[in-house]
Amino acid sequence: MEKNEALAALGALAQETRLDIYRLLVQAGPAGVAAGRIGEELGLPPATLAFHLKELKIAGLIGCTRNGRSLIYAAEYNVMNALLLFLTENCCGRPASQCLAVCQPCADADLAIPKRRSV
Repeated sequence: MEKNEALAALGALAQETRLDIYRLLVQAGPAGVAAGRIGEELGLPPATLAFHLKELKIAGLIGCTRNGRSLIYAAEYNVMNALLLFLTENCCGRPASQCLAVCQPCADADLAIPKRRSV
């Protein structure tokens, strides 16, 4: 990952609502979540949700597919892993291979969206 790509991703995540959306999509797994369900889970009106999804998509952090009339959004795990690798490159002066933080979601797992935790 190049520095400008990392900055775009970090900039997109540096907003509370987008971070909540992204975390929900990461937890949901590769199957993704319908836009309407994201809005319901996070209590977001459609226009607000659309704006934040667009920003995450522009940053390359999420992708979108159509399933009938529904738009399904999912985290781009390869981009998330590239960002983690960029951030931890040469961690503690060691080679990157010793500090890998990689997420490999199970593609066929039936993952439910976890309930939100209050902070």
